[in-house]
Amino acid sequence: MPTSFRLDGLRALVTGGASGIGEATARVLTQAGASVIIADIDRPRAEALAAELPGATALILDITDEAAVQRAFAAIPKLDILINNAGIGLVGNLEETALDDFQRLFKVNVEGLYIVSKAAIPKLIEAKGSMVNVGSVAGLVGLKRRFAYCATKGAVVALSKQLALDYVGRVRVNCVCPGTVESPFVDAYLQKFHAHEIEKTRAELHARQPMGRMGRPIEVANMILYLCSAEAEFVTGSCPTIDGGLTAA
Repeated sequence: MPTSFRLDGLRALVTGGASGIGEATARVLTQAGASVIIADIDRPRAEALAAELPGATALILDITDEAAVQRAFAAIPKLDILINNAGIGLVGNLEETALDDFQRLFKVNVEGLYIVSKAAIPKLIEAKGSMVNVGSVAGLVGLKRRFAYCATKGAVVALSKQLALDYVGRVRVNCVCPGTVESPFVDAYLQKFHAHEIEKTRAELHARQPMGRMGRPIEVANMILYLCSAEAEFVTGSCPTIDGGLTAA
């Protein structure tokens, strides 16, 4: 039988591709045969990862800079897969959330996705390709003291469904919704908001998942691989969770 979930001859771009879910995705897509563009603002990490992965290249890119994004995509001759993974988080309820922070989250998590997707869509249409957006269970259910983050990830879920309908038959668009994943994203959150009790809070994050542990980047990356593959050619407009049962509780 042929090997499943192969991406031989395809080119993929992963935003936020130098660490966490993005790094795991870049590795998994490369192992499946794709040549991967690692788009990130962290030059040392992006270039180091690109040097490690066969056929990969680093693209130093601020996804909120429309002109820079347009120039970058104009220089890409072919694109089959776009993974919109770059994003930032914030802890705080409505009263704790400053307007500047609220706007900053939307600029990166929503406006950045819009800018990158708009630049990529002509090439994805030409390739009859696939887009996978990295959302969150925070876009499906409410999480305490995640006011701005829930708002942005809810927008990512809605945008993914809308794009799937506008481009049905031309580009498949899906959105993975992870629960809490043990990654540099979570490490940065612990350092910023719980520096005095990191291990205690880490244990609480593990315990909050019904399965008793946080997810792993590789687990999300493997779901992304499936959504990019020919085996998922009938899947579009889907927002599968990968959350250890969190949204089922």
